[in-house]
Amino acid sequence: MKKLLGIGFWELIARIILRNRIIILCSIILITILLATQWKYIRFTQTEANLIPADDKVNVDYSKFLKNFGEEGNLIVIATKDNKLFTPKVYEAWSELMTTIKSHKEVSLIVSVDNLQKIVKNDSLEKFELKPLVDKSKVQNEKYLQEIQKELFTKLPFYEGLLYNKKTGAIRSAIYLDKKIVNTKARKDFVINDLIPALKTFKDKTGVDLHTSGMPYIRTLNAKTIIDEIGLFIGAALLITSLIFFYFFRSFRATLISLIVVVIGVMWSFGLMGLLGYEITVLTALVPTLVIVIGIPNCIFFINKYHQEYHKHSNKAKSLQRVITKTGTATLMTNITTAVGFATFIITNNVLLQEFGVVTTINILAIYLLSLLLIPIFFSYIPSPIPRHLGHLERESLTSFLRWIVNTVKYNRIGVYITSLCLLIFGIIGIYKIKISGSIIEDMPKKTAFFDDIRFFEKEFDGVMPLEIMIDTHRKNGAMKLTNLRRMDELEQTIVEIPELSKPLSLVSIAKNFKQAYYNGNPEYYELPTSQEEIFLLPYIKNSLQKSKDNPFKSYVTADGSVARITTFIKDENGEKMEAIEARIREKTNKLFPKERYEVIITGKPSVFQKGTKYLLDNLLSSLLFAFALTGGLVAIMFRSFKMVLVSIIPNLLPLLMTAGLMGFLGIPLKPSTLLVFGIAFGMSVDDTLRFLAQYRLELSKNDWKIKKSVFATFNDAGISMFYTSIVLFFGFSVFMLSSFGGTVALGGLVALTLSFGMLSNLVLLPSLVLSLNKTLANQQELPEPTIDIIEPTDEEMDAVEKKNN
Repeated sequence: MKKLLGIGFWELIARIILRNRIIILCSIILITILLATQWKYIRFTQTEANLIPADDKVNVDYSKFLKNFGEEGNLIVIATKDNKLFTPKVYEAWSELMTTIKSHKEVSLIVSVDNLQKIVKNDSLEKFELKPLVDKSKVQNEKYLQEIQKELFTKLPFYEGLLYNKKTGAIRSAIYLDKKIVNTKARKDFVINDLIPALKTFKDKTGVDLHTSGMPYIRTLNAKTIIDEIGLFIGAALLITSLIFFYFFRSFRATLISLIVVVIGVMWSFGLMGLLGYEITVLTALVPTLVIVIGIPNCIFFINKYHQEYHKHSNKAKSLQRVITKTGTATLMTNITTAVGFATFIITNNVLLQEFGVVTTINILAIYLLSLLLIPIFFSYIPSPIPRHLGHLERESLTSFLRWIVNTVKYNRIGVYITSLCLLIFGIIGIYKIKISGSIIEDMPKKTAFFDDIRFFEKEFDGVMPLEIMIDTHRKNGAMKLTNLRRMDELEQTIVEIPELSKPLSLVSIAKNFKQAYYNGNPEYYELPTSQEEIFLLPYIKNSLQKSKDNPFKSYVTADGSVARITTFIKDENGEKMEAIEARIREKTNKLFPKERYEVIITGKPSVFQKGTKYLLDNLLSSLLFAFALTGGLVAIMFRSFKMVLVSIIPNLLPLLMTAGLMGFLGIPLKPSTLLVFGIAFGMSVDDTLRFLAQYRLELSKNDWKIKKSVFATFNDAGISMFYTSIVLFFGFSVFMLSSFGGTVALGGLVALTLSFGMLSNLVLLPSLVLSLNKTLANQQELPEPTIDIIEPTDEEMDAVEKKNN
């Protein structure tokens, strides 16, 4: 392996690159064109992230529910608190709005005041019939409309919580989409092209504000925001990183070359997602920006090395060759460790994270390859650097900063250790304060109108996120029996007592509605029938359902009557309470529905998402340990020294603990977005560690194994690149803080912060540990030859190799 990646190997690579420039450029252009043809296959996600494996019990239960009742997230709700709704002009516009929406094939049912049906008894036929609540011939009479409003609020308790809030006067309509299109592009097209324009027309005509929500609506606008932000991130990342790059190097040409490299990398990233058939999710939408943020430091490292070489001997050809030869293995290994940080997501047994891990890992290696090939080739065609371009190597502000670090390491290592210990204690204490969030909407853009509408429905109707309870009686028509209805009614009383849950809908509500209708609509009889009343009611119900297309039971019981469904809605603002809520419901169901006779499943999107967050936490902790082990293994292979492994892990572990501690003290919860911080930050921070240790080993051989001299000499070379790349990474990840998604903001801010801690840790704590723990390396006998030679060769070695080749 040493021979394979030694000086001779990279000398060969350098000759191949510089002697075949046209062929390489044409190959890259061809690959770019081929990947660009895959852009047409890019798809945008139409569902929320499911973080649990398909074979997990949580997903198995959810699949059972979907098999029996279909997609539960097909409800869109439109509401207003404006009293003008029951005036002729506004009511007419409302009715037109509902008619327009119902005319679209994507809509299967609308329940609204203007088309509301009430159940009435027909004694002559011994059946129940549906009669319109509103007489359309009288809707121009404002007094009549007010009577309708009064009847709705006082005589139709079945619709309380579904269509109206008795306390506040809020009115809403329920729009049920065709379940077949809920998770397809057709849903997005309907919401964007049909529903939203219709709502705008209503508002323009009446001046009445409407609030719209429901899972299909939320999904659509959330996905649209993700798509809109991709361009924002890419543009902002290119602008910020290019400005920083230019500030460092003072060269338009070098800046332009770097931008070309990362833009090609971005094009490849989109093409790869299309080629693999991956959807663009809230995670994969970050990949193109990550390519920029990771690619620019690669460019900095290569260009900085080129300038250092040219500064030594002013030979352009030799400098370009030595950029590849002297840094080949080191840059390869640092990019591999970055890729490892992202590759850990592949082992999480979750499709969403696996796809994110695959795409980022491939693109990190691809942007390294592009940097290795294109930068020497491009610089071979442009004039040599001028003194202004090389001035950054001796910039006073930079040298002052590095001088401060050197003095700190040289004279105050005890202070470094004490500070590190205090920060470690701070992090550990903060970790115990961290909370886990299972909220679906917490990471959604809070400055958008649709997020405000979510809060409106949580306040007025106790939420829009469905929580489902499925009760399997294992007997035909078992769910329809009065004894089981009474059990369900008792369970519903428990649900009503939970403040985070809305009034439930089930067979119980329908049975109560039938009894009320039997007693001529008297709301005092809105309750379950007694055993004696069941005898009188049963013929009416059977006659009503005979040959009826509008079976009111079909949404809440299976065709054979064995499985019943109770639907409630949860306020998502307290996702952390989901576990306690489910435990309370489960305790009640265990008493009412013994496990030996019934199967009760509690599921729904909020439940699945909350459990997914905990699953993700467990898996990412194990994958992070895997990343530590893999990185330690790489260091062990490269240095064959356990002490080097220890020295490499500690400076990268401390920043992660500090960030976790800050999250605890600042009240930032663990959620899918913030959990990703640790894997990403570790994979990128360890790059600086490897660069420092590689240069340190070289300095040892140069300085007769004198530790102090070697450590401080390392700063003269590796220190500049580590500082430059860390600054770019900090501002690059800060770009994500422009997002309207709370999770993306947290991800960008926390990664930027962690990488800043990592830079300081690698520049201060790492050399301090080397000086304190690595004294045995002063003896060359105890320094075995590494398996992989990542040491930057000396000028003398390079001259000898070049002379031999010539």
